[in-house]
Amino acid sequence: MERRLESIPLIGVAVNASLAAVKILAGVFGNSYALIADGIESTADIVTSLVVWGGLRVAATPASEQHPYGYGKAEALAGVVASLSLLLAAGLIAYHSVREIFTPHHLPHWSTLLVLLLVIVIKESLARWIGKVGEAEASSALVADSWHHRSDALTSAAAFIGITVALIGGKGWEAADDWGALVACAVIATTGVRLLHVTVRDLLDVAPPKSFEEEVRSAAATVEGVLAVEKCRIRKSGLVYFVDLHIEVDGDASVRKGHEISGRVRSFLKNSSLKIADVLVHVEPFEPQST
Repeated sequence: MERRLESIPLIGVAVNASLAAVKILAGVFGNSYALIADGIESTADIVTSLVVWGGLRVAATPASEQHPYGYGKAEALAGVVASLSLLLAAGLIAYHSVREIFTPHHLPHWSTLLVLLLVIVIKESLARWIGKVGEAEASSALVADSWHHRSDALTSAAAFIGITVALIGGKGWEAADDWGALVACAVIATTGVRLLHVTVRDLLDVAPPKSFEEEVRSAAATVEGVLAVEKCRIRKSGLVYFVDLHIEVDGDASVRKGHEISGRVRSFLKNSSLKIADVLVHVEPFEPQST
């Protein structure tokens, strides 16, 4: 699974490189400054996808003596970089759009609409696929990368609408696509802030959803010898989780017996489908609740 995840950003690199060349050429020959700027922005997305790819590769590196908990945080760091670059992209597109609004230029050629339609379909399809995988694997870096592709689709959609309005309106409507790009920038910037919030929370070891904790508790409670599960602390590192668990066993059981039970709990959780990398189990005597 990790190898498959690592290859996903590279697909985005290939797609962005191809579309960047197409957009820049179409912009030059179709007299669309917005399309040229969009093509240049797509080259920046190549760097972002490479950062996400690198983050996933580092996160998959086995734990070492210096990093006993592994390198999972590299995935969240890549997500932070992707989120910040999304905000940067929104700012750059807004800057170029405002500049073009106040710079007189000719109407774009109708053929640019075909190029933009192709870009919208490809980038939105890519964004949905990467976003779906990112959500399924709880990868904040992939989710952020998917929004880079969606931002490209949004700016292209805004340019498509703007150019259509400009071609219909004729002289005096040349800047319509630039106004549309400004609207798309607001959506992109809002998404960038939201994704940055999510990735920073991962870096700060925010607790997972309560439903996930309940799954861990329920799984541990099914192990023979566990009479109750007291404390349960979970933190996410990359695509996996680390669990600190307090279980209660028969207070008259021997130390060896308690150790055996804790070992079974650790093994059971690590081999479950919950993506748990390791479990620290603390054994306590069971104290029945007084009625």
